[in-house]
Amino acid sequence: MFYYLQGELAYRDTSCCVIDCGGVGYKLTVSLLTSEAYASKLGKTVKLYTHLAVREDGIELFGFGSNEEKECFNRLTSVSGIGPKAAMSILSTMTPEKLAVAICTEDKKAIAKANGIGAKSAARIILELKDKMSKEMLEGDIASGDFSASASVYIPSSAISEAAEALTVLGYDKTTALSILKGIDPSITDTGEIIRLALKKLAR
Repeated sequence: MFYYLQGELAYRDTSCCVIDCGGVGYKLTVSLLTSEAYASKLGKTVKLYTHLAVREDGIELFGFGSNEEKECFNRLTSVSGIGPKAAMSILSTMTPEKLAVAICTEDKKAIAKANGIGAKSAARIILELKDKMSKEMLEGDIASGDFSASASVYIPSSAISEAAEALTVLGYDKTTALSILKGIDPSITDTGEIIRLALKKLAR
């Protein structure tokens, strides 16, 4: 129903932002990290991507500072037993990029740091999302460490797999992920750094 809302930030606290759009104040539930990012923007024009959750006990509008955060929220809520509140709890403790890396490196402890998320839930998130992403990426034959016959650079296959899977967790399609990773310095082996550089290039 709503893709994003843009207007004056009229109010914010640790879990919500109110955006004034043409005299109507929309209350959006946000992650702690998004709320903190908007702390200095009271009275200024802001833009939040949205997700409208309709349940038997009411309607709630969720807000996200980026499409990547929204995509991570959608993927998290697709995991059995993970609802909107649990997803927002996770996104309140780690950025979409860090979550993507945690899923791809099977870092259960990092995910379980979120309030209300136990070891079993963290393991289920990793199992369901990593399996899904791995299947999508393996279709592109990236496990060999080569993108194509004309590839001009090489990144170790494990780094390729993890970074490409992480980018798909963030909502980017396989073709885009492979294309953007071609230009990353092949001497970099840290998955998190590769993802950060890739996102920087995508933002240009």
